Amino acid sequence: MANFELRFIDAIVKTDFIKAELSKQLFDEVKVPLYCISVTGIENGIEFQIILDKSTAIKFAKTLRTEINKITESEGQNG
Repeated sequence: MANFELRFIDAIVKTDFIKAELSKQLFDEVKVPLYCISVTGIENGIEFQIILDKSTAIKFAKTLRTEINKITESEGQNG
């Protein structure tokens, strides 16, 4: 299996990026693993992490697609 890391580079600051991966969070009070999507990255040299549950990650993906469609529509109107 290939060993690689997929990073999404910022459009303006080329040293900033985000990446997403499956994460398993363990909560002691319920003793059940919770699978999540971990979005991590670097902004202005500072590391950050956001943990999304499955339904939130799905909603985020849909919202991202909607915003991409708005860009596409805007490009069509301008050119």
